[in-house]
Amino acid sequence: MAQRTFSIVKPDAVRKGYTGAVLAEIEKAGFKIVSIKKQSISKPQAEGFYHVHNERPFFADLCSFMSSGPLVLMVLEKDNAIADLRKLMGATNPANAEEGTIRKKFAGSIQENAIHGSDAEDTAAFEIGYWFAGHELV
Repeated sequence: MAQRTFSIVKPDAVRKGYTGAVLAEIEKAGFKIVSIKKQSISKPQAEGFYHVHNERPFFADLCSFMSSGPLVLMVLEKDNAIADLRKLMGATNPANAEEGTIRKKFAGSIQENAIHGSDAEDTAAFEIGYWFAGHELV
């Protein structure tokens, strides 16, 4: 059965003009793009989205970075979507990412790592609901 996950093309990749290439990798891997939108977010929106990390030392920098420019928000669908997207993205640190992964190809650093993807079903449900209204998910 098809599973849904959430992903973001982060501001660094959008700024560098990699959005189309990242979307091509996602589609080539068999994902259906259920919904997609490009927008800028506020720092408070980023703080709400990343609230689970609010005690971590990187929280403020992460929220500033994610609100630094336009990003692309997506709901993706395929069998085993969460695990498959995590594999396609590659390691958080692009230096440790496998060849052929999105982060190996398009990321510059641990923070500016081109893409976000949900890490579990409950996370995906929260993240999809945070950015997309039900009528956007037809």
